[in-house]
Amino acid sequence: MDSVLIVSNTSTTLGIISDLLNSQSFSRIVTTQNCGEGRRDLINDSFDLIIIDSPLPDENGEDFAIYASEQTDASIILIVDNQNVYDVSAQVEEEGVFVLPKPVSPEFFYQAVKLMIASRKRVQNLESENHKLQKKIDEIRLVDRAKCILIQYLNMTEPQAHKYIEKQAMNMRQSRLQTAEMILKTYER
Repeated sequence: MDSVLIVSNTSTTLGIISDLLNSQSFSRIVTTQNCGEGRRDLINDSFDLIIIDSPLPDENGEDFAIYASEQTDASIILIVDNQNVYDVSAQVEEEGVFVLPKPVSPEFFYQAVKLMIASRKRVQNLESENHKLQKKIDEIRLVDRAKCILIQYLNMTEPQAHKYIEKQAMNMRQSRLQTAEMILKTYER
C-alpha cells in the first residue's frame, strides 16, 4: 500500500492517525477535515486506504464511506462513536467498509490497518488472476473464430484448423493469437 486519505474534522485525530500510520510503509498520507475536500481528493487522486473519522462537519461519515466505496477500490475504515457502531456497521458493511468504535486503542487500530492491507493485497491478487484469465478467454475465443473461418472457407475439420493455426504460429515464430488475428484479417472483411 502506498497512499492513505484521512478524513477527520479534528486536527488532533488527524495527527494521531497520521503518527500511527507513519510506522507503516505508506509513502503518502493526505489529510482533510471535511467530506467536500475528501471528494475532491478522490476525484483527483487514487488511494489504497481511506480512513474516515465520523462525525464530519459537512455530512455524515457513512455517506462519504459509501461514496468512496463506489468510486474507488480502496480499503475503507470508518471510525464511529461506540454506541452507533452496530447500526452504522449494518448500514455500510454491504459496501465493504470496515467499522471501528471510538475510542479506538492504538493496538486495535494497528491491527485493523494490517487487516485492511492484507485484504487489499488479496483482492489485488484475485483481480490480477481474473485479468489473466479474461485475457486467456479472449485469446481462446479469437483462435476459435479463426478456426471457424478456416472450416468455413477452406473446408477444414476442427482438428485440421487447430493444427494449421499451431503450425503457422510455430513457423512464423508468433503466438497463436497473432496467427488467428492474421487469419481473421485475411478472411473477414
